[in-house]
Amino acid sequence: MDPIRNPYAPGAGQRPPELAGRDEQLRAFDVVLERIAAGRPERSLVLTGLRGVGKTVLLNALRSAAVRKRWGSGKLEARPDQGLRRPLSSALHQAVRELGHPQADEADHVLGVIRAFAQRDAGAGAKLKDQWNPGIDAPAVRGRADSGDIEIDLVELFTDVGGLAADVGKGVAVFIDEMQDLGPDDVSALCAACHEMSQSGLPMIVVGAGLPHLPAVLSASKSYSERLFRYQRIDRLSREAADRALAAPADDEGACFTEDALTAMYAATGGYPYFIQAYGKAVWDLAPRSPITGDDVAVAAPEAEAELAVGFFGSRYERATPGEREYLRAMADAALAIAESEDEELDDIESVPTADVAAILGKKPQSLSPARDALLKKGLIYSGERGRIAFTVPHFGRYLRERG
Repeated sequence: MDPIRNPYAPGAGQRPPELAGRDEQLRAFDVVLERIAAGRPERSLVLTGLRGVGKTVLLNALRSAAVRKRWGSGKLEARPDQGLRRPLSSALHQAVRELGHPQADEADHVLGVIRAFAQRDAGAGAKLKDQWNPGIDAPAVRGRADSGDIEIDLVELFTDVGGLAADVGKGVAVFIDEMQDLGPDDVSALCAACHEMSQSGLPMIVVGAGLPHLPAVLSASKSYSERLFRYQRIDRLSREAADRALAAPADDEGACFTEDALTAMYAATGGYPYFIQAYGKAVWDLAPRSPITGDDVAVAAPEAEAELAVGFFGSRYERATPGEREYLRAMADAALAIAESEDEELDDIESVPTADVAAILGKKPQSLSPARDALLKKGLIYSGERGRIAFTVPHFGRYLRERG
C-alpha cells in the first residue's frame, strides 16, 4: 500500500479523516446554537472521557460548528500551573474580533474590559513591564472586571461580552480543554459566570472537555453545577462506528478491509479512536495490497503497539516517579486479580479499590496517599467514587503488565 496515500492520522487532537460515532453530539450542539440564537434558555456543555477517546477532536468540531453559525469563538487549554485570566482573555479577544460588531466604540469598550481583566493578573500597582499585554489596542477600562475577585470579574466580563454578541444577533462560545486542571477559584468563578449568563439570557456559553472526574470537580465548587451544565460522556466507538472510521477513509483511497480484518482491528483497538488511527496507519503501511486482511492486521500489530508504547503510554509513564510507577503497576495487578476472580467483576472503567493496591504493595493505604495524590494531579489516574481509582488512559494496565 502506498504510504503517501495513508489516510489515517494518529495525533494529539488531530481530526481523523472520518469523525465517526459523534453525530449525536454534533446534532445536539447545532440545536443548542439555534436555541440560544433564538433567545431560548440553554445550558453550557461539558464533555468527559478517558484519554484517547477524541474529546479534543470533538471540541474542535463543535467550535467549527459555532464558527459556521458566525458566532464569536475562542479556545484555551487549562493548565494546573496557570490561572484563568490570561488564556481566557486571549480566547475572548479572538471571539470579539470574530463577532465583527459594526460599532467600533462598543467593541473597543469590551476589548478594554478584557484587557483590564487580563492585566489584573499582575496585581494592583504593578509596573508596566510586569503587566501582560493581551495584544489588545484598546485602553484598559478601569472599574470593570478588574476588582481582583475572579468571580466578580468573570461575571462582569461575560456580561459585557454576551451583551456585545446580543447586539449583533449572534452568540459567543468559549471552548476549554483539560477543564479539570482549572484551579478551585477559577472553577467556582466559571460556574458563577455561566449561571449568570443562563439567568440573564445572554447568548454566551462555555463548552468544556475533561477527564471523567470533571463533573465531581465542578460539583465540589458549586452545588448547582449539576443543573448548570449538560454533561456528555464521550466513550469508545461502537463496532459499527469503528468500522466506518476505518473503511470510509480507505474507500476514498480506493482500498478496503475484509470483514475478518475489521473484526481483528476492533479486538485490538477496543474501539478507542486514537488506537484506531494508530492501528490503521500501521496496517496500511505494511499491507501489501487491498483488500487488507486479518493476516495483515496480525503482521502490523507489533508495530502499532510499539508506536503506542512510545507515543501514547510511554510518554505518560515517564512522567511518574519510581514510587508512583510502583503504585501504577500495583493498580494494574489489582485489576488483573479482579478480572480473574470468580467473586468480583471488573467494571467498565477497570477501577480498583485503593485498599487492594495497598495490599499488593504491602503498605498501609495512608502511607500511599502522597503517590496517589501526585498521580491524580498529573492526570494519570482519577477517582470515580470514594475508595476506588482508575487509569485515565485506556489499556494502560495491560501496557504496564506487558512492560514487566
